[in-house]
Amino acid sequence: MSEEVDKKLSPVENKVLAALEDVIDPELGIDMVNLGLIYKINVDDKGNCVITMTLTTMGCPIGNLLADSISEAVTSVEGVNTCDIDLVWEPAWSIDRMSRFAKVALGIHE
Repeated sequence: MSEEVDKKLSPVENKVLAALEDVIDPELGIDMVNLGLIYKINVDDKGNCVITMTLTTMGCPIGNLLADSISEAVTSVEGVNTCDIDLVWEPAWSIDRMSRFAKVALGIHE
């Protein structure tokens, strides 16, 4: 997520962001946040959370596994009752969205 988005998160949305750092892409071994796959987090007053995100590729074979892990992590946060995932393809994911940590871990040098 961009720094711009991070600054706009509520306290519960920040907790959701932290929980998503525990969801690891099994193919890459890096969490969803550091991979830059999480575009937006929105939790309403009733505890309904919508995660806007993408995948590294459209045909990602582990998409359903990741969705289950994301929902489980998000609903474990106090104050969150439901989790819906809005899977988007725009803007397209690229390695530029990855954090420095993820790039170093994967051996990608800038």
